[in-house]
Parts: sequence; structure tokens; C-alpha cells
Amino acid sequence: MTKHTHHEIGDHAACIRLVPIFNHLEDSAMNYIAEKAHTKQYQKGEFLFRSQEKEDTLYIINRGKIRIYQLADSGKEQLVRILNPGDFTGEWTLFNPDAVHEEYAEATRDTVVCMIQQKDVQDFPEQYPVISLKLLAEMSKRLESSERQTTQVALESVITRLVLFLAENVEPEMGNSPTITLPMEKKDIASYLGTTPETIRRKFGELEDEGLIQQLSGKRIKIQDLDDLLLYSE
Repeated sequence: MTKHTHHEIGDHAACIRLVPIFNHLEDSAMNYIAEKAHTKQYQKGEFLFRSQEKEDTLYIINRGKIRIYQLADSGKEQLVRILNPGDFTGEWTLFNPDAVHEEYAEATRDTVVCMIQQKDVQDFPEQYPVISLKLLAEMSKRLESSERQTTQVALESVITRLVLFLAENVEPEMGNSPTITLPMEKKDIASYLGTTPETIRRKFGELEDEGLIQQLSGKRIKIQDLDDLLLYSE
């Protein structure tokens, strides 16, 4: 059952500080935004929103994890992204008051979310113009990621999609033999890459058999040689 909680402004400010579109502001500005926020707790399996519901809230993940996905006419799920603490959704609220959600947002574990209503969000960009620039940058990144995902599903083999997905999780400072932590479960990777969990498990096994990766505990993957991995193809 979803629970409403009444936290102090300081708790909301701590939540606001997690978010890149707000955390550059002075304390007084963040406290002002925090005054507009309220908090909800969601249990695993509960929905923040469903497709076609009115989009009238900016959601900020404080604790927990949310998966955003779409449903095809066939009923097949297509994972769009995973939200972790500091991530947000509902940003279209700032630019399109009549928008509806095209996606579903489901808690994959017990989750705490800071929420700001549309009527309270809309004056932020006017008072703090840099928020608009930060939002546009974030939305551009999401659009680029979505276009890349669509292109890969349409044109690339599953193994190539998986190799590119692993490579995207390597930070520059990690070097050529990094150990990464997968940002989501393998079943969610399958949905994100437009294939089945069984196929993804086989492809991970294939990369391991080829000596390109080692599957460790806790969703960790050791990439033996990133250059060799990127050169690999079916």
C-alpha cells in the first residue's frame, strides 16, 4: 500500500540535492523547492503511474528503484530505463501541462519518492532559468539514448547489442580490463535490448565461453579486454 509521509523540509531538501537539475542551486533555492515537495512510499510492485494517466507530477527517486517501460499492442514489455536514487521522471510536466504518460512506472523494490506537483513546478524555470538548461540537457540525453536503443534493436544482432550495452557501463577511468556492475537484472537487460531472458543468458554464456567476460557475484561482470570485446561479433 502506498504511504504518504510528512517529512521535515530538511528531508525534502536532501532529496532535492540528489538531482542534477537542482543540486547546483544555492541552499535557499533548494529549500524553496523542498517546501513544494511531499513524499510517498511505494511497495515493490506498486505503480507511480500508468500509461494514459495525466502527467502532473515531477517524481524524484529518494530511495529504491523504479523501472519505466512501455507495453506493445501484443502485451510485450519494452524496458525504457531504470531509475535509481537521484533520477527523476515527469519532466514533461514543466513544458506540456496537458501531457499524459506513455509509459508505466513500477517500483521494483520498496521505494521512497519525492513529488512536486505541476502547479508548483512550473514557476521554477522562471525563477531559476538554469533549471531549464539542465532539463533540456537531460531530455536530450534521454532522446539520444532512446534513438540509439531503437536503432540497435532494429539493425544489430543480440550479441552486438549486449556488447555495446556492457561497454556503455564502462567509465573512462576504469581502463581496458574493468569490472562493472550491471545497472539492472538480466531479465530487464533482455527487455531493454528487445530480446528474451533466455537469449540474454545464452549470450552472456557465449561471451564467457569466448574468454571475453567473467560473470561474478552481485551482478558484477569482469571484462577481460574491452577492445577485444568490442571487436567481437557473431
